[in-house]
Amino acid sequence: MAGMERRIRVLIAKPGLDGHDRGAKVVARALRDAGMEVIYTGLRQTPEMIVSAAIQEDVDAIGLSILSGAHMHYFREVKRLLEEEGASDILLFGGGIIPDEDVPKLKELGVAAVFGPGTSTQEIVDFLKRAVPERWQAQGLA
Repeated sequence: MAGMERRIRVLIAKPGLDGHDRGAKVVARALRDAGMEVIYTGLRQTPEMIVSAAIQEDVDAIGLSILSGAHMHYFREVKRLLEEEGASDILLFGGGIIPDEDVPKLKELGVAAVFGPGTSTQEIVDFLKRAVPERWQAQGLA
């Protein structure tokens, strides 16, 4: 790494009662392997816990892994809480079992990207390596 290059910080979270975290762990590992700092919150997180951890850890992005079918609720709640906390500039993305017809609704809500089953981890890495520096630039941090 040349100089003091800033590392991308990502929080990966599993909201709700869904106990299947293999995909979240695979994504977290891929992001780490790509040189990002990753905070994995573990299972059964509430939106409040996720947003609180994201702010405390000063992350650039939050990735939600949802397989339970409650994606609209959790994305909406996390987005609302980010706005309430003045942290709406944190990129919100996610993946899991999310019906194609819900993706445009999530994007309208402000979800930056949705990755479905079979997405390569490289696609998620590439998205963050493109989107986070754009966020930094918009904040005057780049």
